[in-house]
Amino acid sequence: MCSARLDSSGNSVRLPASAFASCQLLAVAWMVAFSTLANRAAAEPDAAFVRYDPAEVMGDQACAKCHDHEIQQWKGTPHYETFDTLHRRPEAKEIAKRLGLRSVKRNDTCVQCHYTRQLVDERVRIVAGVSCESCHGAAKAWITLHSDYGSPNATKESETPEHRQQRVEQSLAAGMNNPVNLYLLARQCLACHTAPDEKLVNIGGHKAGSTEFELVSWSQGMVRHNFLASGGQLNQPSSPERLRVMYVVGVMADLEASLRATALATEKQTFGITAAQRAARLKKRLYEIGQLVDNQHLHQALDIVMAVQLKLNNSAALSGAADEVGWAANALAQSESGESLAPIDSLLPSPQQYKVR
Repeated sequence: MCSARLDSSGNSVRLPASAFASCQLLAVAWMVAFSTLANRAAAEPDAAFVRYDPAEVMGDQACAKCHDHEIQQWKGTPHYETFDTLHRRPEAKEIAKRLGLRSVKRNDTCVQCHYTRQLVDERVRIVAGVSCESCHGAAKAWITLHSDYGSPNATKESETPEHRQQRVEQSLAAGMNNPVNLYLLARQCLACHTAPDEKLVNIGGHKAGSTEFELVSWSQGMVRHNFLASGGQLNQPSSPERLRVMYVVGVMADLEASLRATALATEKQTFGITAAQRAARLKKRLYEIGQLVDNQHLHQALDIVMAVQLKLNNSAALSGAADEVGWAANALAQSESGESLAPIDSLLPSPQQYKVR
C-alpha cells in the first residue's frame, strides 16, 4: 500500500522516500481501523446490495397519498413503462431464449431488476416496473414511522426539528433508503445498473450494465422527483452542495459495485472485462477528485483500491476492497455537507447533460 500511488492516469508510481514514512503511519492507522470493522459493521448498511422482500412491499398506492406529484413524475419514466413494454421487446425475448427462460416476467433473473414483486393473497405477483420500493426499500416496516410527524394532527410543516431527526433515524433503522443518505440510494441504483450476473451477460447477451451511468446526471433528469423542497408543487433541482456530495458518493458507490462485479467474474469474457474496465475508470475518477479535495473517507477508499488488482481469481481481495469502499462512501454521505467539495464543481455534469430519456 505504501510503495505506490496513482498518477493522473490511474497507474501506480513509486513514492519518494520523504513520503514513505507518512504512508507507513497511514498503514498503521488502517491496521487499527480494520480491527474495529466487526464492531462498526453492526451499525452500517449491509455490505451486499440490498434486495426487497415481496412480503414487505406495500405498492405505489401506499406512497401516493402523500407523494402524488412524485408518482406522476415516475409515470413518465422508463422505470414505470417497463411493466407494460419490456416483455414485448424482441431483444428481451432473445435474452430470455438464450438463457432458457420461459418468460421475461416469470424468472428471478429479469424480474429482480426490471419489476416490483408483492405478496398478494399468499402469492407473489408482479405489480409494477421499477417503482418507489425498488429504490427506497420495501415499506411495510417503515412507512408508518416515515409518515408520523409527531401527533395525529401534526403536519410536515409543524413537525419539530428534533422529531424529524428521530423520524428519519427510525425509518433508516427500519430499512428505508431515505434520500437523506445518498449512499443508500446510489447502491440501489447500481445493484441493477452494473448488471452483476455473469451468465446474463456472457450467455444471454445482456448489456454489462449501464456503463455510462453517473449518479448526478441520471438522477437529476427525468427521474428527479424532488417536490418536497418546494412544499410539494415544484420539482426542484438539488442544491450545489448536495450535487457535490451526490457526485462523489456516486463515484464511490459505482466503484464498489464494479469491484463486486469484477469479483464475480470466472472467465475473461464480456462481463468480467467490462466490470474491470469500469472499476479502472472509476478509480481514475476518484483519483481526480482526490487531487482537488481533502476528505478522509475519500482518501481511505483510494488507499484501498490502490492495493487491489483487477483480475480473475481475486474474488476475496476484490470483495474486501468493495466492502471498504462502500463503508467509506456511506461515512462520507453521512458526514459531508458539500461545502468543502466546491473545488470539484468543474467535474460535475451540466444540466444539459442530465439524462432525459
